[in-house]
Amino acid sequence: MSEHPEPVGRAAEEARRRLLERIRADGLRPGAKLGGERDLARVLGVSRSTVRQALSAMERAGVVRRIPGRGGGTFVGQPKIDRDLSRIVGLPALLRQQGLTAGTRVLGTSLLRADDEVRAALRLAADAYVQDVVRIRLADGIPISYEHTRLPAERFPGLLELPLGGSLYELIEAHYGVRPAEAVEHIEVVPASRPEATVLDVAVAAPLLSITRTAYTADGAPFEYSHDLFRSDRVTITVTSRTP
Repeated sequence: MSEHPEPVGRAAEEARRRLLERIRADGLRPGAKLGGERDLARVLGVSRSTVRQALSAMERAGVVRRIPGRGGGTFVGQPKIDRDLSRIVGLPALLRQQGLTAGTRVLGTSLLRADDEVRAALRLAADAYVQDVVRIRLADGIPISYEHTRLPAERFPGLLELPLGGSLYELIEAHYGVRPAEAVEHIEVVPASRPEATVLDVAVAAPLLSITRTAYTADGAPFEYSHDLFRSDRVTITVTSRTP
């Protein structure tokens, strides 16, 4: 088989698709060894350069991870979670839709007087209080996000006495009849602080996707102000845009 680079793009994309099919068909779990470049090239009937480019694309997406050296190779990775900002849906439902098991660690809850930032976002009076909830969200037992949520205490009395391990959206709809109709979210990349790195199991200064969100009911009233930090190695962001 020729080792000279062949035209890539379409060939590499086809190889990537066939490798994904092989992972699914063989039921390969995260950590399973996929095979070396030479063996994969032979099985797929393409050059090693094509396989290499296909694997590079898969590695960028988190589908595989490659470890150099003796004992290394290409291994099935943890798939990235698609965080679709075009829909307002709780994270547990999002994970279920992608075949993952959702989990939660509640780090703390409290009733606090709203600070200036929260008051402005939720349009609260100067002496208003908020329900403050801090959680770590898990996908198949692995931390993926650090969530800090503030909700008006007057609108959601007794919220902190309810089970907070699932979707807050589902919880407040069931108990208070409130559901989101619109959300405004601001996204930026920030380095993980030492405490954030510890709870999310990443390196200090690792890039995190910071999402600040204000959610509104159908009548335009804000009811949630949240700041979420997502592991960038486990999450991708999707936004659907349409021409007005």
